[in-house]
Amino acid sequence: MTLTTTTSTPVAVTEVERPTRRRGRRRPGAWLAAAPLLAFVTLAFGVPAFAMLNGALSVDGSYGLGNLSQSLHGAYWTALLGSVKLAATTAALAAVLGLLLAQAVVTSRGKALREAVLTASGVLANFGGVPLAFAFVATLGNAGVLTTKLGLAQHGWSLYSFWGLALTYLYFLIPLMVLTVAPALDGLRPQWREAALNNGAGAWQYWRHVGIPVLLPTLLGGFVLLFGSAFAAYATAASMVGSSVPLVTMQIADALSGNVLVGQENVALALSLDMVIVALLVMAVHLPLQRRSARWLA
Repeated sequence: MTLTTTTSTPVAVTEVERPTRRRGRRRPGAWLAAAPLLAFVTLAFGVPAFAMLNGALSVDGSYGLGNLSQSLHGAYWTALLGSVKLAATTAALAAVLGLLLAQAVVTSRGKALREAVLTASGVLANFGGVPLAFAFVATLGNAGVLTTKLGLAQHGWSLYSFWGLALTYLYFLIPLMVLTVAPALDGLRPQWREAALNNGAGAWQYWRHVGIPVLLPTLLGGFVLLFGSAFAAYATAASMVGSSVPLVTMQIADALSGNVLVGQENVALALSLDMVIVALLVMAVHLPLQRRSARWLA
């Protein structure tokens, strides 16, 4: 028996073929495809923003900071703080309750229940304004169905108060939180829980050291999103409580319509600029948190 060995000739690799990046020249008409979008953004956001900034800085035919200074004093400052307090309170409550509801839905075995809750959350998250105010007035108002049957008025309950308005806001903020945090809960890998259990960790230790740290950017981002939604809400509060609860949106409406003082339109624009600044701060916090959560849950 003869053994034949075949030796392959070594191939000297002198150059490794690497994918070369083709630096294609941008065509002159490449931006034409985005022209309609840019024109829409300019008309819908740029022009109103410029008009608001111009009016907020206009003082007796010249430019100055008088309107901005006035918007941060007296009743205007109280209304701004009231909006921040209402938005922070409702966002915190909705974040906790929405997380618990989303966790219950994600861990449930019923696919129909999950789809029903997520579909209902998508509808209720966009249900607000006058219809929502009317529904709560008919249910929990002074002559509402539940108020009359349960005798809530005798126990000091009033829908037309801070906590009544907060309860109303939770109706659409909790579903919004469910939609925000449910994908993040789906991104928690089962291997993480199994590894924690194999190392002797309990359920509480898993959530404390693994689950909550991973979900924390999403939770904070959801809180910021809820804060912005509650901070900018107007129609529900205007239809239900009017001026009984100091809110910056109510002050803007009164200043524009001249219900309290005449000629305060520029102060209203200054209040709007204050809201834009708060919204920009909210977005500045939300975007980095969203990127960080996407990196962990990818």
